[in-house]
Parts: sequence; C-alpha cells; structure tokens
Amino acid sequence: MGRDGALGLKELRSKGWHTIAQNKQSCVVYGMPKAAVEMDSAVEILPLSEIGSTLIRRIVSSA
Repeated sequence: MGRDGALGLKELRSKGWHTIAQNKQSCVVYGMPKAAVEMDSAVEILPLSEIGSTLIRRIVSSA
C-alpha cells in the first residue's frame, strides 16, 4: 500500500526536491509514509502537525 506514491516521492528527491513524509505516530494509516521511509524517499519525517509550518518556513527562507 502506498508504494506508488513513495516511488514518486523518491523520484522528486533524486532530482533535488526537499521531500517530507508523515511520521508513524501521527498517521491513521501508515501506508505511503511507511513505504517512503523504507525507500529513503523522504528528507524529513515529521508529525502531521509540523508539516505545514515546515513548508511555510522553507518557502519564506528561500524567497
């Protein structure tokens, strides 16, 4: 479950994108995030509550 999404995330990471996966503790279903972690597709693994603010910080700091 979720392997196709994790493969897409890995492709983005291989092209230099900053990729984030949701951590196990904050998931209802740990399918795609688990596959992403196992495939080393994510640069960061964060709780759902931190993903939005992390994205905003990254956008603001790159502007």
